[in-house]
Amino acid sequence: MSEQDTRLLMLVDDEPAQCRLVSAIAGRAGWRTIFARDAETAIAMLGTQDGMMLDAILLDQWVPGSDSAQLISELKSRRPALPILLMTAMGSNESAIEAMRAGASDYIIKPVAAERLIAALALAADKSKDFGELQPLTEKISQTLEFEEIVGAAPAFRTALAIAAKAARSKAPVYIEGEPGVGKEVVADAIHTASPRAKLPYLKVNCGAIAPNLLDSVLFGHEKNAFTGAFDRRVGILQQAESGTVFLDEIDQLPSETQVRLVRLLTEGEIQPLGCGHSYRIDIRLITACNGDLKEKLENGDFREDLFYRLNVVQLSIPPLRERTSDIPALARHFLGRMASQPGLRSLGITDEALALLRGYDWPGNVRQLQSALFRAAVLCERDALTPEEFPQISAAVGDNEEPGEAAGVAGNDGVGVTLFEDDGNLRPLEEIEADVIRLAIGHYRGRMTEVARRLGIGRSTLYRKLSDLGIDNAA
Repeated sequence: MSEQDTRLLMLVDDEPAQCRLVSAIAGRAGWRTIFARDAETAIAMLGTQDGMMLDAILLDQWVPGSDSAQLISELKSRRPALPILLMTAMGSNESAIEAMRAGASDYIIKPVAAERLIAALALAADKSKDFGELQPLTEKISQTLEFEEIVGAAPAFRTALAIAAKAARSKAPVYIEGEPGVGKEVVADAIHTASPRAKLPYLKVNCGAIAPNLLDSVLFGHEKNAFTGAFDRRVGILQQAESGTVFLDEIDQLPSETQVRLVRLLTEGEIQPLGCGHSYRIDIRLITACNGDLKEKLENGDFREDLFYRLNVVQLSIPPLRERTSDIPALARHFLGRMASQPGLRSLGITDEALALLRGYDWPGNVRQLQSALFRAAVLCERDALTPEEFPQISAAVGDNEEPGEAAGVAGNDGVGVTLFEDDGNLRPLEEIEADVIRLAIGHYRGRMTEVARRLGIGRSTLYRKLSDLGIDNAA
């Protein structure tokens, strides 16, 4: 990596051992680190030559001289566009949420894990990310879902889940393709949970977050002195997961040498750690995923065909969120319900106008970006329900191309056209909602009352009784 490509990180911490660790990990990913021991020094360094070139700031929760949230607020007031990450102790979600409200974009649990830090720094440096996504933070409140708990009713999505559920009971490798953020890992988790190996080890590796020259060691392990810097023996992820499941994400990033080793694993059931004179037989189930189509890499010879066909015994294609916008209301309420259980957050509703706005955006980051946007809105919301005002960036992106009424009308085909909430965020009375549903059905089926009754799942006499009780004109 050239000096021009080197990123610059300011670490605000007074613990020498942690400073050395963070600096070494960041250095592997091409970052140069400068240090500030306390809040006063950090603020002063913003005005230095290095300070003007910063790409990110990483600070410890217990930074000397200031409360971390106060320091973040001060730093953001001086450099609004600069990503700030917080290092915090396990279980400090409430402090982390305070930091998010002050302007932090992510937090990292101590002791610092190398892969996690590298991924967080890469996200912070990615200027293409919209809306200051909080992907890593929202991932911390995720939980493994079984197939029946996964939200989504779009036909293509349900088809993929049905194939996954059937494949879960077998030993066959599963290959999942789809754009970043569509939920490939959620599906992989569900496959393992529904499999006979559910109570056995389940380990995950993001191949794109690990330096190519280290990936062989991470997956297959190495013996002491196998290469420069190999001071101890390391058991690889594949061997650690014996009898269980390994999920390899971003397999398009696999180096050619690693591809060869995986072919041997899939054909002979054996692995050979680096520097080891013999092989080990292992029994694991592989689930792999890719952020796009491997066709181009296969055609160029950058990905081995024999490996692809062995990984692609069962193929799942997860559709992007823009192709299943009817799922957005259910996804939004699902995420808000799970966020409400986190310390520092509370139960929130979401208005139909806000849902219509969310459905009008094309979500390049898919479900992950939707979750991030909802989390940011929930952190900052001071009312009882999220409204379009909580999503200013999305409103700006959607623009004035469609009137709110038009958006709600389109959404009505998926049930969003029936208003569920009052202006203050509270649910409307059931009687009013029922009346709106019946009116919608009468209009949709053009007054054919037999069809209306059949679609609503009630008899004609019951329908006419409801029309009388609710004061609805059947010519509506």
